[in-house]
Amino acid sequence: MIRFNRIMIWETPMKKPKIEAEEQQPRKIIRADKAPTEGYSLVVDGHFKSHHATVEAAEEAGMALKNQYQMLQVQVYDAATKTRSMIEWPAPV
Repeated sequence: MIRFNRIMIWETPMKKPKIEAEEQQPRKIIRADKAPTEGYSLVVDGHFKSHHATVEAAEEAGMALKNQYQMLQVQVYDAATKTRSMIEWPAPV
């Protein structure tokens, strides 16, 4: 409502055009509180973090993390056998 010298004008709100977003692809959500069913995952201080297709990729990521933060407890979780193996630092030579 706008007021000009005792004359009131009622404004009607303009309709805004609706913008239709493109359909997004559903994301594959990996939950951190549930063990994965396939592949290998890094377990950092008891929490599932990253998922990898091969054990070598998981161990490499775990060693990179362990080199940067030695105090972390880093493990590789194998979903097929449901076992965990500890990443030791420094890497055995």
